[in-house]
Amino acid sequence: MHRALPILLACSIPLQLAAQPDIGNIRLIVQLTVDGMRGDLLTRYRPSFGPDGFNRLLDSGVWYTNAHHLHANTETIVGHATLATGAHPSEHGMVGNVWLNRATGKLGYNIEDPKSPILPVPGFGGDGEQLDPAQAIAQAGGRSPVNLLATTFADELVKSNNGRSKVFAVSGKDRSAVAMAGHVGKAFWYSTTTGAFETSRYYYDDYPTWALDWNAARPADAATGTSWALSGEADSYLLAANDDRPYEVDLKGFGRTFPHAFGTPDDGIYYSQVLVSPLGDELAAEFAKTAVTAEGLGRDSWPDLLSVSFSSVDAVNHFFGPSSLENEEIVRRLDRTLAEFMQFLDEEVGSDHILYVLSADHGMPEMPEFVAEQGFTVERNTNQDLQEELNAEIAETHGIEGAVNFFFRPYIYLNHKAIAEAGASVRDIEEAISLSLEARDGIAIAMPREPLPEQRGDFLEAPIRRNFHPQRSGDIYVAQAPYSFLFDHGSVAVMHGSPWRYDTHVPIIFAGSGIEPARIARPVATVDVAPTLSDLFGTTVPSGAAGEPLFEAIR
Repeated sequence: MHRALPILLACSIPLQLAAQPDIGNIRLIVQLTVDGMRGDLLTRYRPSFGPDGFNRLLDSGVWYTNAHHLHANTETIVGHATLATGAHPSEHGMVGNVWLNRATGKLGYNIEDPKSPILPVPGFGGDGEQLDPAQAIAQAGGRSPVNLLATTFADELVKSNNGRSKVFAVSGKDRSAVAMAGHVGKAFWYSTTTGAFETSRYYYDDYPTWALDWNAARPADAATGTSWALSGEADSYLLAANDDRPYEVDLKGFGRTFPHAFGTPDDGIYYSQVLVSPLGDELAAEFAKTAVTAEGLGRDSWPDLLSVSFSSVDAVNHFFGPSSLENEEIVRRLDRTLAEFMQFLDEEVGSDHILYVLSADHGMPEMPEFVAEQGFTVERNTNQDLQEELNAEIAETHGIEGAVNFFFRPYIYLNHKAIAEAGASVRDIEEAISLSLEARDGIAIAMPREPLPEQRGDFLEAPIRRNFHPQRSGDIYVAQAPYSFLFDHGSVAVMHGSPWRYDTHVPIIFAGSGIEPARIARPVATVDVAPTLSDLFGTTVPSGAAGEPLFEAIR
C-alpha cells in the first residue's frame, strides 16, 4: 500500500552546552492539557486572543509547533497517560478508552476499579444521560489508576523528595484527572450526572471540607434557564459563516446555532450541556483555584504539581466539529479562563515561582461532510454494522458463527473458541477480515497483531505497534481512511482516534521562570514532555519513558 504521508521519526539531536534554567525558585508546576486542542488552532485563533491567556504562554515560552503523538489510537486516556508517563501505550498500557478484559470476557472502561468506588458527594444525586460511549461500558462504579502500568512524572517527583511534593489533578473527565494524578496524587473530576466534582475511595475516605463547600454552592447550576451566547460581535469571528451546518448535533434542545439554550438539572442532559460550553472549563479552573488555596500548593520550597485538563474544547468538537463557530468561541472563552487562572496563580504563588507546561491529549478531524464539501471522498462506518457484516461473511465462507466477538474501535477481538471449534486457523480468519475491511470505502488498514506481508513497512505500522499491549490490544487494529468516520452509532458527529496528522498534532509549550522564549519547528513528540520535566527537576525518569528531554526547554 502506498502512503503519501511521511513517517514522523523521533529526532536525536545532541544537547547543546548551555546553562540550565534555575528551577530552585519553582514552587508550582502547572500542567495544562486542553482536550482536543489540535495543534493549528492556536495559530488559527491567535489574532483574537488577549495578551494574558494563550499569548502569554506563546510569547514567553518555548513553543513546539511540530509536536505529535506517536501512537495510533489518539484517544483521551491514551494521550493523557502518554503525557504523564513519557511512555507509549505499549508500555503504559492505556491502549484505548475501552479494551477487552480477558479475565471476565467483557469490555471494560480504562480506569474502572471495583475496589475504589466513587465517593458520593453529600446532597448530590441524579440520573443524567451518559453521552460518552466509553463511560457507558463501565461495569464498575469505581475509578483509580490501577490499570496504568508505568510511573508518571508526578510519581517520580513525590518519590524524589520523600513525599514532600503535593500532586493534584482536576478535569472535566475522570480518565484525564486520574492519568495526570498518577499513582500518588489526588484526582477530582466533573460529573455529568450530578454537576459536582467528585473523586473515589482510592484518593480519600471522606471529602476534604473545601471540596464539600465548593460543591455545596452548586456552581454548575448557574446556567439553568440561560443561553450560551457569543461573547463578541459576529463579524469578529473567522468562522462566523459556520454556525448552522446540517451535520452538527442538537443536544436535545441545545440547538445547532447561537445562542444555545441550557435546560435545567432535571432534564438529564443539562450537566452534559454545561460541559459542551465555556462553563465546563470555567468550573474546572475555579475548582483548581480552590484546591491551590486550600491545600497550600506552591507555598513552600518543595515543588508541587497541579494538573488541570480542560475538556470543553473536545466536547464541542464532537458535536459541532473543529471548524465550527462553536469551536472558535469555546477556544476564545478558554483564552479568557486561562488568563484569569494565571492571574490568580500570580497573586497566590508568584509568577517567578511557576512553570507552565501546555499540551493536548489528541487533535481532531474535520466533520466528514465538511471535508466532502471540499471535494474529498469520505465515508461514515460504524463498529456495529461492520461487525455484523464481517460475522455474516465469515459464517458464509468459513462456517464460523460469531467470529468477531467484539469490535470497539480501533480493535477487533476474535472469538478464538469458535474458530478453534470449527478447526479453522486464526491467521486465516485475520487475513480474511483484514482484506474484507480494506476493500471497503473509508477503511485505510486492518492490521493483525502480526502484520500481513504487504503491510510491512506501511506508514501506519510503527504507530500501531506503539499502541500494542499483548494483554489488552485486540487481534486486528482498524484505522479509518483520512477524514472518514469510524465509531459507534450515537449522537457523536465526529470522532478522533486515528493515526493521521490532524489527530496526532498537538501543541507543546514550556513557559515560566527561567524559560527563554522560542518557537521551534523541529519534530518532537509528546513522550518528550515527562522526560523534560524529569531532567529539569532532577527526578528519575518515569519507568516506561521513551522520549528525550527537549533541550530548548532545559538550557
